[in-house]
Amino acid sequence: MFRCRAGLARALRPPPRGRAHAVLQCHQLRCPSRSLTSSGVPGKAGSNLLLYLIVGGTVTGTGVYAYKTIQESKERYASRLAMTARQSQGQESSASGAAPQGTAAPVTPIKVPSHVPFLLIGGGTAAFAAARSIRARDPGARVLIVSEDPALPYMRPPLSKELWFSDDPNVTETLRFKQWNGKERSIYFQPPSFYVPVEDLPCVENGGVAVLPGKKVVHMDVRGNTVKLNDGTQISYDKCLIATGGSPRNLPAIERAGKEVQKRLTLFRKIEDFQRLEKISREVKSITIIGGGFLGSELACALGRRARTRGLEVIQLFPENGNMGKVLPEYLSNWTTEKVRREGVNVLPNAVVKSVSVCGNRLLIQLKDGRKVETDHIVAAVGLEPNVELAKSAGLEVDSDFGGFRVNAELQARSNIWVAGDAACFYDIKLGRRRVEHHDHAVVSGRLAGENMTGAAKPYWHQSMFWSDLGPNVGYEAIGLVDSSLPTVGVFAKATAKDTPKCATELSGTGIRSESETEAEASEVQISQSSSPMPQVPKQGEDYGKGVIFYLRDKVVVGIVLWNIFNRMPIARKIIKDGEEHEDLNEVAKLFNIHED
Repeated sequence: MFRCRAGLARALRPPPRGRAHAVLQCHQLRCPSRSLTSSGVPGKAGSNLLLYLIVGGTVTGTGVYAYKTIQESKERYASRLAMTARQSQGQESSASGAAPQGTAAPVTPIKVPSHVPFLLIGGGTAAFAAARSIRARDPGARVLIVSEDPALPYMRPPLSKELWFSDDPNVTETLRFKQWNGKERSIYFQPPSFYVPVEDLPCVENGGVAVLPGKKVVHMDVRGNTVKLNDGTQISYDKCLIATGGSPRNLPAIERAGKEVQKRLTLFRKIEDFQRLEKISREVKSITIIGGGFLGSELACALGRRARTRGLEVIQLFPENGNMGKVLPEYLSNWTTEKVRREGVNVLPNAVVKSVSVCGNRLLIQLKDGRKVETDHIVAAVGLEPNVELAKSAGLEVDSDFGGFRVNAELQARSNIWVAGDAACFYDIKLGRRRVEHHDHAVVSGRLAGENMTGAAKPYWHQSMFWSDLGPNVGYEAIGLVDSSLPTVGVFAKATAKDTPKCATELSGTGIRSESETEAEASEVQISQSSSPMPQVPKQGEDYGKGVIFYLRDKVVVGIVLWNIFNRMPIARKIIKDGEEHEDLNEVAKLFNIHED
């Protein structure tokens, strides 16, 4: 034990005036090791006591701080688990017949923030792409997606493609599908745990993306930077994206038909439409699809598969001469029509609906040429109407020719308001003002809008592509203006076993082909003489295995369809961007290696 001759009172006594302070000495003090010595002022017992008090206080304070920090970390961790549990409740309850995975169905009312830095109106592909882009450029950003849809953001293409070819009897609940290459995935972009609870968005560490489902923005005050929801909630914002998409059109003849006909009608667009139609296809004997475009032809082929296995009658009718008649040249449209017929579909071209009525237990479709069609259920796939209701309250311009919100080259409608996806009418620097209704455009325009919302100030130059698959063996990709009213030149070659959508997904790893195409563009296109066989312009009745169709305006290529040719879109994009006249399109077709084995 350490001993010091000076007592405590003596140690603390102030030194006498006029004398130098005497150094206290502890003659019997022995330090067991140099590591225990103090660099402070030496003293006797009082000094050691002060040292002990200081060290003890420091240790105690450190312990309290550490305990408090650990407790706060536990609380944050528990909060995160609770957040994940709340958002995953749809997934967990799906087995008991409740909402499927991805459906955000809160049990208690959500406390909506009164202000968000980034407000995205609409919960589709464009909004999700914008949210991801905003977070990539600003990792601390707080983004709120207000979606009229009850589900979390998901991709629409599989609803009319791969989901119908699934062998899973519970596919309408799981919403998981196998791509043509056999890989399985969900239609949801991200699982529920990816998103932040809406009420936590203002305070969650490092920001995040929150989704407010089942709510609609009904009024927009551009000057006050506020919106009002259908339940009266008001939210202010710093920057806003409008990605409201569109609603499926109906036929006037069906709208006039009355409620009984409406009950047996599907306007195909959302998850619930797929779920309902899939169920109906198991219960009825006949389904009629009205429309010969992308959606109508894809659904016809998908349901035609069931026509062979379950005895379902599938009828497709449309006013054009053949399937995809507004897009493909006549010879290829006719070939496509025969392909759809081989899938088990009764195709009726040149059919214009005059009236629809209920006759007994069935629907009676009266055509203008006198033909009659009896069926149990109707699917109307006759186009999309952009959702522009907010234009009136916001004072935003709607394009009179193409529809949609009119925006500039940076997708801006106002200084702090952007528009992306189906609802955007934008200026294409090569092809003029346009409005595009395809997945790839939603991805690219949403991404660009998100970048510009964080200060990028980039113009929209990308030529978006789109694709359609008539099953796993026939598919095509297109870019630019593909309108059958334009002059076309088609160059074809014999297909191989590798020239199918199934093989294309095996190479790219995804059936959502815009995910692999992104914004790629060939750096250089050189057109020269080649020793490869000279491609031939197609003749009527040919089996069009694979080929390239060029769409011309003033002798310049403005659109390209790649028929059973995949992973060549960067070349097509470059050709359209260059905007040059080509004397021999047969030579241009060789750029796509259509004669590769």
